[in-house]
Amino acid sequence: MENVVRVDCLYRVSTVGQVEKNDIPMQREFCRAFIAEHPNWKLEKEVYEKGVSGFKKSAKERDAIQELQRDAVEGKFDILLVYMFDRLGRKDDETPFIVEWFVRNGIEVWSATEGQQRFDNHVDKLLNYIRYWQASGESIKTSVRTKTRLEQLTESGFYTGGSIAYGYRLDKRGRTNKRNKEVFDLAVDENAAKIIQLIFHKYVNEGYGAQRLSRYLEEKKIRKPNGKNFPNTSINRIIKNPIYTGVIRNGDAQSEFIPELQIIDQETFDRAQKIMSDRTTHHAETPLNLKGQSLLVGNIFCGHCKNRLTLTTGGRNRVRKDGSIYHDIRARYQCHYNVRHPGECDGQSGYGVKKLDGIIDRIVRYQLSKISAASGEDIVAKQNRKAIELAKARHHLATVQLAEKQRELVDYQNEGIKVIRGQSKFDMEFLNELVSKAKAEVTELEAAVEAAREELDIHLANADVERKEYEKIKTWADLYDNCNFAAKKMIISQFIKSVYVYRDYTLEIEFNVSFEEFRTMATECQDQGTNEQPLVYITA
Repeated sequence: MENVVRVDCLYRVSTVGQVEKNDIPMQREFCRAFIAEHPNWKLEKEVYEKGVSGFKKSAKERDAIQELQRDAVEGKFDILLVYMFDRLGRKDDETPFIVEWFVRNGIEVWSATEGQQRFDNHVDKLLNYIRYWQASGESIKTSVRTKTRLEQLTESGFYTGGSIAYGYRLDKRGRTNKRNKEVFDLAVDENAAKIIQLIFHKYVNEGYGAQRLSRYLEEKKIRKPNGKNFPNTSINRIIKNPIYTGVIRNGDAQSEFIPELQIIDQETFDRAQKIMSDRTTHHAETPLNLKGQSLLVGNIFCGHCKNRLTLTTGGRNRVRKDGSIYHDIRARYQCHYNVRHPGECDGQSGYGVKKLDGIIDRIVRYQLSKISAASGEDIVAKQNRKAIELAKARHHLATVQLAEKQRELVDYQNEGIKVIRGQSKFDMEFLNELVSKAKAEVTELEAAVEAAREELDIHLANADVERKEYEKIKTWADLYDNCNFAAKKMIISQFIKSVYVYRDYTLEIEFNVSFEEFRTMATECQDQGTNEQPLVYITA
């Protein structure tokens, strides 16, 4: 057990009412947090100076300094802690020697932001003097204190100024500043919030990009409060702004979750960030183009040469029954490697979009219908119950064994007292061997308990992840039959990892699904309008 180090804190402000009435609460909070970082430090006393100038007043005129010096002489504390060293004073012909006086009297002098002031050599003394001589640093210190307090206000969920994110307005709720003037707080603007929700819905569920969203809002005559349209840059800023999840951020400071400020749920926001990242890195899971009338984009491959298939269109003039001529455009998934390297790929050169998409659509409907009909709780429980129960049993067994061994160790230690008194049949050497062995076994069992606990936590976390994944897929199942084509395309891009097409439309499909019921299965899908039955291998 380390010796307890007693700490006295000094908080000072030059004028009454700095930052928020005064910055003493900020200094106190910061110093207490600094003490908490040192396990053997104990806060003994806090001394306050309000409205005391460290430059105009001598240490002899400052009651706080006099009180701390008396306590130092009487040995009542070991460390003097301040937020910054200038809290001790700013007189270059006096304060350096006040600091040195405390150190000579056995008191360590610390700053929560600048560390410990030592006097091990002449350089330390010079630096100590220079610190109080550099008046030009005052503005920087004031800035640091202000920044710290503003960060603390942000972390407490208060608006501290700056531009207002679209979707919010400013309200007065009785909060006042240092001048006792009522200040503003953020509140949701319900009308604008609906536009934010529309933007995220189109982006996440229908695959709209920033440019397309900008045009869409312009077509719907949805504009910003100043009458201007939403440019691409504004859309991107909205998509990336975490405030819509109910979190205020200011620089590195961030508040806790504030329910009344939430416009977008966290899952939708996270999905939007992933889509934006995938599009930047051209990740196959998120289609870059949702305008085309094909369900698969970027995740369809030739099963023979393994090269990606691309979407091509072609057409020719056709004659209707009434004699009119029309241009018939048909799309197909084409294997360019097959076309450019005849004989090296033994697959087809291309596959009809309408036919292949029809097969994919029926497979997706079939799989989603199975998921929709199943119980999410049953699936998750079935997949994880055995592993969780086994991990619980291991943890329980290790805990019981540890408790027994700890009791055994205590018995041996108690027996040692009897040996000293001559009341035991054991000799000390033998008893020491038993104690050493028991201690080693206790250490091993403590590690086993910790390992079992970690294993159990992992299984519980996996179960939670799979439950959330099931809920997401269940949502897809509920949406798929009634959503528009762009939304179907987004769902398929998230549901299907890859499709490999072989001759005669035999498919190998890899799903982005973690449930065993939807892995390693095979099904047959009747091709619409033909008697063919393409075999579909479903893997994960």
